[in-house]
Amino acid sequence: MNALNKIESAQTPVLEAIGISKTFTVGARLTREGVRQLKAVNDVHLSVSRGEVVGVVGESGCGKSTLGRCLLRLTDFDAGKLLFEGQDISRMGTAELRPLRPRMQMVFQDPSASLNPRRRIGDILAEPMRVHRNARGERYDAAAIRARQEELLDLVGLSPDHLSRFPHEFSGGQRQRIGIARALVLNPSLLVADEPVSALDVSIQAQVVNLLLDLQERLGIASVFISHDLSVIRQIAGRIVVMYLGSVVEEGPTETIFADPAHPYTAALLSSVPVPRGRGRKRERVILAGDVPSPLNIQPGCSFRSRCPKAQPRCAAERPALQVTGTTTRVACHFPGE
Repeated sequence: MNALNKIESAQTPVLEAIGISKTFTVGARLTREGVRQLKAVNDVHLSVSRGEVVGVVGESGCGKSTLGRCLLRLTDFDAGKLLFEGQDISRMGTAELRPLRPRMQMVFQDPSASLNPRRRIGDILAEPMRVHRNARGERYDAAAIRARQEELLDLVGLSPDHLSRFPHEFSGGQRQRIGIARALVLNPSLLVADEPVSALDVSIQAQVVNLLLDLQERLGIASVFISHDLSVIRQIAGRIVVMYLGSVVEEGPTETIFADPAHPYTAALLSSVPVPRGRGRKRERVILAGDVPSPLNIQPGCSFRSRCPKAQPRCAAERPALQVTGTTTRVACHFPGE
């Protein structure tokens, strides 16, 4: 059993997203096409409890990163409701959100771009403590900042000697460890990791994933882990949300979805995952035909139908809603598992 699943989740979710949608305006008024609307996230429902890791997967451009930024209110969404620790933060202003920011943090995809190259690691880790107050509402003093810096570096497998160095003096894996340490400075209850290992070599990916697993088990943070790599998701997440063109097409426990995917898009994704010799039966490769729809021109009905080997006339006429199949999985398909 995944170590993360051993942690009991609280009944009240740390984060609950209800019908989140986000549309971007693209193009210029002087072009022939004119202004068009790109629906990056479309009516997404998602919840994360304490100690739980929810993996969000899908191909590039499906809206994973936009959803992650909406969940932390780094990007405002157009419709829906967002509850953080039972509190509605959907329309909170900057001043209202400020006291909550320490408890919701993000690990970014590119550690080189997310760390200020002009500042030493010690300053990067100290900045959140200089901006925010501790749990008692008091300012952090110099001794407390130094102790927390050293504690965090030890937590992510680095040395206190590294505090005086600049980001360019570290490897990619070490920089991502520093990014994780920065996200943990203020003891968050929610962590969103946006493809945190995609920019790293395979061997370094394993180290960072193992670090996240260890931290999750020790700290019990509610986490949303965004990735297009299903092998990584299987290792770290207890539940999976599969997205396609901004919508959730399947959601359920990781092992259930890997064993018996109900949506044809999920089955196609899983068929591309390499299976090491002696680790189980290799899936029959599913090659998707047809054109990839443009997110600027999503047709009525099922958005996956142009590539789906099971598409029928009903799929063009009626958009499938997320429905429960079995006991623990939800799927948006008129013919799930057929």
